[in-house]
Amino acid sequence: MKSVNPLGNPDFRRLFSAQVIALVGTGLSTIALTLLAYDLAGGNAAAVLGTALAFKMVAYVVFAPIVGGLAHRFPRKPFLVLMDVIRAGVVLLMPFVTEVWQIYALIFVLNLFSAGFKPVFSATIPDIVTDERGYTRALAMSRLAYDLENLLSPLFAGLALLFVTYTGLFVTNSVAFLISAALILATTVPAGRRVDRPGSIRDQISYGLRAYLQTPRLRGLLALYLAVSAASAMVIVNTVVYVRQSLGGTESDVAIAMAAAGGGSMLAALGLPRLLDRMPDRPVMLAGSLTIAAGLALMASGPTFFGLLPIWFLVGFGWSLIQTPAGRVVNRSAAPADRPAYFSAQFALSHGCWLVFYPLAGQLGSHIGIESTAMWFAGGVLVFTLLAAKLWPADDSAAIEHAHVIESHEHEHSHGSHHMHEHAGREGPAPHSHPHRHDRLRHLHTYVIDDHHAFWPG
Repeated sequence: MKSVNPLGNPDFRRLFSAQVIALVGTGLSTIALTLLAYDLAGGNAAAVLGTALAFKMVAYVVFAPIVGGLAHRFPRKPFLVLMDVIRAGVVLLMPFVTEVWQIYALIFVLNLFSAGFKPVFSATIPDIVTDERGYTRALAMSRLAYDLENLLSPLFAGLALLFVTYTGLFVTNSVAFLISAALILATTVPAGRRVDRPGSIRDQISYGLRAYLQTPRLRGLLALYLAVSAASAMVIVNTVVYVRQSLGGTESDVAIAMAAAGGGSMLAALGLPRLLDRMPDRPVMLAGSLTIAAGLALMASGPTFFGLLPIWFLVGFGWSLIQTPAGRVVNRSAAPADRPAYFSAQFALSHGCWLVFYPLAGQLGSHIGIESTAMWFAGGVLVFTLLAAKLWPADDSAAIEHAHVIESHEHEHSHGSHHMHEHAGREGPAPHSHPHRHDRLRHLHTYVIDDHHAFWPG
């Protein structure tokens, strides 16, 4: 089977470069933030950072659905450029921070605009890489970019700090956002599909969440993201405590253990495109969740440092089996015009999972021990896997025969399978808007929740 390389598409190449540059800049800024927090709070820096991360997640969960519900009102290219420019300006304010509350305020504002940028950016990729095999490889590359950022940003920051203060890292992040904006400006971004969504502003804001949660495969995906967030929270929150306190390891040992999880994730992302050419998403992603459960159960045995590395590698491998194909599942579940709303719902709900499991991993690790926490999380992941298998039907056909009831309403429309009605002759060429009636109809086509399909059949 011929390989499909999305980097052969110059528009995707520019967008991917923009993503990588912005990610590296953000990674440098994260290191700088830890140093700034230490300067301001000293020994209380960990609490400051934990609170800042909570503000970040709240911004994601609250703001992403609002952007997704209203994104069809804005041209995508100027919107993405504006988000990058604003983020560049916010990061430039970081060196002037003198109080802890200012860190919280800037982190919240920065991530409000990140919550606007990231889902709309994700929804743009399938309009540029339109064949599924190419899109699968684009998703794998995106996953690799996130893993490389986690692995390489500390190294780049360490090298940069030999020559500049951490203020320079914030400036670098700001420049990275501006380069990202310039690359997007140079990209041919397809215009978003026209959509005249009925209902109030509140209805439009909540549309993505309602449509997402009406779709069985996406409810299953959300259950799998509970597994991913439990695993990644365990690694991110408790690795430092386990390695330093339980094993008496060094800071370098902590970095190596974290890198083991990143290495497992990268290996899975590299191998997944060929696997997904031959297998559907559902069994691959359920296998990833079972892999996570197995890894966490092994962690409950209290491994040595050299036993911890393959366990974290296994956990990282498992979560990448879920996260890498997730974009395919969301994309397949949405009409092209509704992709920003669906991707924003995915972004908000998945980060809501992390908002729950980050503090839960820390509190349980402190009170019942890391090994016991790992065992409880392993059991939880197993439950999430079974829940996902139940919510996401094994027979997940794209085309579903369904019936429409009689309905009268008004919105902008073109004529097709859902709009075959009489005209008075004053409506003008389609797309146009006028009061119209839908007669009772039963037919078969690819089924997604949209303005004409409010509920899942059966």
